[in-house]
Amino acid sequence: MTTPRVYVIHENPEWFPPFAEAFAAEGVPVEELLLTDGGALGSIDLSADPAPGVYWSRMSASSHTRGNEHSKEYARALLGWLERSGATVVNGSHVLELEVSKVAQHGLLRDAGFDVPRTTAVFGSSALQDAARTFTGGADVPFITKHNQGGKGLGVRRFDTLAEFDAYVDSPEFEAPVDGITLLQELLTAREPFITRAEFVGGEFVYAVRVDTSAGSFELCPADACEVPQVIAGAVCDVPGTAAPGAPAAFSIRDEVTAEHPLVQQLRRFLADQRIQVAGVEFMETTDGRTVVYDVNTNTNYNPAVEAVAPVSGPRAIARFTGALLEQAYAASATTA
Repeated sequence: MTTPRVYVIHENPEWFPPFAEAFAAEGVPVEELLLTDGGALGSIDLSADPAPGVYWSRMSASSHTRGNEHSKEYARALLGWLERSGATVVNGSHVLELEVSKVAQHGLLRDAGFDVPRTTAVFGSSALQDAARTFTGGADVPFITKHNQGGKGLGVRRFDTLAEFDAYVDSPEFEAPVDGITLLQELLTAREPFITRAEFVGGEFVYAVRVDTSAGSFELCPADACEVPQVIAGAVCDVPGTAAPGAPAAFSIRDEVTAEHPLVQQLRRFLADQRIQVAGVEFMETTDGRTVVYDVNTNTNYNPAVEAVAPVSGPRAIARFTGALLEQAYAASATTA
């Protein structure tokens, strides 16, 4: 019989080493299920039962940018089979559908009472220019675009005039979204040049990360992979350590945002209601006094500089949480054997 372990479902091996270290440190057996063409999974015997263990899905909405266009479909097939088989799944199929749709995130957040950005979803490209005129009331009001299936700042651009937007849509630079859905969204201005990302594991608040946006970057991924110079949708991902002396770090702990913070408590209830066990939720405090929640990232990554000073480690919290689930499931099966 295969020794029960935590199986991590993903498609980007570059993101896995911090998690492997965390699981090893916590003494929790772990194995990757790499959902790529020729990856670790390979195939599923649909007549068989899954190997004993806990299955944690951390599929990314940006998988297609790494040449893994079909990983989302592989994940849908795998998670459906696991759930029908009664396996313990963390961030299951319903969470995958939320990860790959900002439209779905927007609707759930709004229905839960959060302040969300005014947004229009546009299907295809032929209606974009007319939709932008409706969105702005025909005036040259700044707005941004995003891809519905996003991550990595995909499709995020600022436009100050309709003529600028028209020229972009008609140009070779136009970045078509993988699912054909472009979002038009109001431009939010932060009270101070940062956004905040609140991290949760197993229904509990881990910490809040202050992400500096003073350089105007839309590329806010806190992982190691984003700590190199690159241009995504016309915005530069800043390199930690290269800021001017005295400038804030790109990523740092926001100590005043604690588990008792009213927004954190509201987010905790929201994630529990949606059965999302692991997530990072981003929000912005604006110049006009709003606190706007705009992104739920369910395959969260952790910045190494933040982890070095954080009172609790995000990856180790995940290892402990999934390890506890593994112990509970295995103890239950051993008792009934």
